[in-house]
Amino acid sequence: MDDGQIQSTIERLVAEEHELWERESSGELSPDNRRRLEVVQVSLDQCWDLLRQRRARRHAGQDPEAAEARPAVVVEEYEQ
Repeated sequence: MDDGQIQSTIERLVAEEHELWERESSGELSPDNRRRLEVVQVSLDQCWDLLRQRRARRHAGQDPEAAEARPAVVVEEYEQ
């Protein structure tokens, strides 16, 4: 996946996340949608992490294609 594809995926996930948060704020979020929101949030974290890895590798003169998506358990343990 190149940077543009990652960015497109992020934009799609952000739109879905906003839609789910709107449902949440109006009290219309089902348990299935709540689980989907959690999945979307983790996927967003993974995409952002991958994009940052690619940019860092490029900045360091390394091949951005060598960056790999990290497992959710790794990405979710990062300190903010």
